[in-house]
Amino acid sequence: DVQLVESGGGSVQAGGSLRLSCVASGFSASEYYMAWFRQAPGKEREGVAAIDHAGSPTYTYSVKDRFTISKDSVANTLYLQMNSLKPEDTAIYFCAADRFNIQLARSYNYWGQGTQVTVS
Repeated sequence: DVQLVESGGGSVQAGGSLRLSCVASGFSASEYYMAWFRQAPGKEREGVAAIDHAGSPTYTYSVKDRFTISKDSVANTLYLQMNSLKPEDTAIYFCAADRFNIQLARSYNYWGQGTQVTVS
């Protein structure tokens, strides 16, 4: 079975940093397109960053130059390094995977359970 398990969330002050991890099992991360999404209370789920097979990233405008997505194919793990965090980054962060390159569209086939990030 395909599984995605996120970790690394927590509470941090504005300007701080967090690194999220998403361990994939049941498939090879090198063969899937992967992404990070987030959902704040009362808001729709939003695509944050995606990465293709070549390692090329796509970011939503609000996180460019602050967040970095990366993938370790050996460890089968997706990462999101978040720097200069702002209160508006507060949300549950989800990782997602799909066989197709859909970048920040929300129709990914596989989802993790999410990890809470709170910035105050």
